[in-house]
Amino acid sequence: MKVLIVGTGGVGESMAQIAKRRDPKGEWLEKMVLADYNLAKAQAAVAKLKDPRFVAEKVDASDPDDVAALAELAGADIICNLCAPEFNPMLLQAALKAQTHYLDTAMTVSEPVPGGEIGPCGVKLGDKQFPLDPEFVKTGKLALSGFGVEPGMADLYARYAADHYFDEIEEIGIRDGSNLEIPGAKGISFGFSIWTTIEECTQPAIIWEKDKGWYTVEPFAELERFFLPEGIGEVEVAHVEHEEVICLGRSEAHLKGNKKATFKYALGDEFMQAMDIFKSVNIDSKEPINVKGVQVAPRDVIAAAAPDPNEIGKKYIGQTAAGTWVKGKKDGMAREVYLYQVADNQECVQKYGTQVVVAQTAFTPVVILELLGTGRLQGFKGNPEAGVHVPEEFRADEFVGLMEAYEFPGGLMEMDSEYKRHSDHQGLTSPLGK
Repeated sequence: MKVLIVGTGGVGESMAQIAKRRDPKGEWLEKMVLADYNLAKAQAAVAKLKDPRFVAEKVDASDPDDVAALAELAGADIICNLCAPEFNPMLLQAALKAQTHYLDTAMTVSEPVPGGEIGPCGVKLGDKQFPLDPEFVKTGKLALSGFGVEPGMADLYARYAADHYFDEIEEIGIRDGSNLEIPGAKGISFGFSIWTTIEECTQPAIIWEKDKGWYTVEPFAELERFFLPEGIGEVEVAHVEHEEVICLGRSEAHLKGNKKATFKYALGDEFMQAMDIFKSVNIDSKEPINVKGVQVAPRDVIAAAAPDPNEIGKKYIGQTAAGTWVKGKKDGMAREVYLYQVADNQECVQKYGTQVVVAQTAFTPVVILELLGTGRLQGFKGNPEAGVHVPEEFRADEFVGLMEAYEFPGGLMEMDSEYKRHSDHQGLTSPLGK
């Protein structure tokens, strides 16, 4: 398989490191082009790999013709979009022009209703890429939308839970948190894309219910305590806008009639207060303003001024958990489980040279590349049909089966319920898929 990676920030570089570690002999990965507008960045990433299958190229992600030309020159089978989601429309068009598969880890951005009213949705996450389904069907190619960790792994977990642990599902909630800290550090820091983090933390959060559809609430609404396994402990989580709610709402047919979908993230009081301040003085804005004769977006200033998440992230000590909480019934009894993946930051830095959040995000697309390249990516009716797809539309068994081989094993936390009390389940947690 020949792969074109567009965007060689932390996730793009991590994908290359993980792919090389998983397939050192080229059994399924024939070539991977790491492309970036900053050629030096791509070249630096390739130099670390010391493998002729990985090559660096310059590309302008905002120019579909430029990306398509590079894809055709490389003979790429798939374009992997590891840029900020503002580039999704252009890279989707590039894949259509080059007639390749497409994969991203975050969907096209949302737009609130005029005036910012809470309740009704404006343009939702992904609304600008789902209409391209007929065009990808015509090319016979897949557009894999939201295949990172969250969205991505968390959605595949939802499908896996539906297929294996429940007869009917009442609610699915993505729950994410960590005990990461930089010893001695003060103030907030960004552990992932600054632009994207501000976007999802200042937009209205989104919820889906079967009888109501999608609707919005204030960001950070409905704080609740949630216990995370493997030494992280109890955290406080709150609503944040995220793609999983869109994917889960679109995939009811694959999820045992699920009735509600939410995403809640543990950010900490100081971080949430900072986001509120950014929003109150409009420095979260992505719209350019005139500053002494120069047009500049306030959010871009924050992204340029704050420490690079890929570098400062390497200083973190601790673990982060990404996972999916599912509530429903099994054998007529109430059941709740949390399917999760916990990763240690310093272990990720040692293995891949990148911090934990980007490493977690990168492993799912590499697993998907392996499944696609070896013909094991299975859709609802067997081989996946061309078009725009979200993770829940694919069988998750093959994905879960490879997690341990990728050194990202998953876990299952059986929460207290009628089912647990009447079953022979002995422990709080167990390996996922065993």
